[in-house]
Amino acid sequence: MTKAPLSREQMATRVAMELEDGFYVNLGIGMPMLVATHIPPGRTVYFQAENGVLGCGPHAKAGEEDIDLSNAGDENITVIPGAAFFDSGLSFDMIRGGHLDVTVLGGFQVAQNGDLANWKLPARKVGSYGGAMDLATGAKKVIVLMQHVTKEGGARVVKECTYPLTCRECVDMVVTDIAVIDVTPKGLILREVAPGWTPQDVQRVTEPRLIIDNVQQYKLHI
Repeated sequence: MTKAPLSREQMATRVAMELEDGFYVNLGIGMPMLVATHIPPGRTVYFQAENGVLGCGPHAKAGEEDIDLSNAGDENITVIPGAAFFDSGLSFDMIRGGHLDVTVLGGFQVAQNGDLANWKLPARKVGSYGGAMDLATGAKKVIVLMQHVTKEGGARVVKECTYPLTCRECVDMVVTDIAVIDVTPKGLILREVAPGWTPQDVQRVTEPRLIIDNVQQYKLHI
């Protein structure tokens, strides 16, 4: 079996399977926004955007964009029936008030205790955290969607974050191109590996020791 990292679309599909019918969910800018187009049939998920939309649908098709409809990443979106619009103050009230079931954020590093670094690379002079700090604190569940290693092959799942932190002990689950990992008080539990990969392969590119027990192959279908 070929051992290759999963595509961005496959990773988004895996995250979408975590979102239950009726959930209120915020998607971070970048790869997490792909999740909205991969919701399993029969489920209604209410995507919230910091710029003031509840009920974002999939991205608008080329030629069908409405310039007045965009998400926090300035992407052209659609809306589902019953969608609501409001100002950013109310939007952050939803986030800070604990009304979101899940947020899906990108990441540069996740530590074994659930610390998240996702807004600034040390090599860059500037960073942009947007609403990530509020989302990481306010959502009931935080899923980080990211590549498992850096372009140079360094670990992103680390013992301790060395990049500027977004939030401490906030991450519940990490979905990467080769593994699904739960962050628990007992440590990092390896749940799934990509086709062709073994738990030992994943451990070699993961800094902290993983808890390996009853590991499944990546689930991309219900």
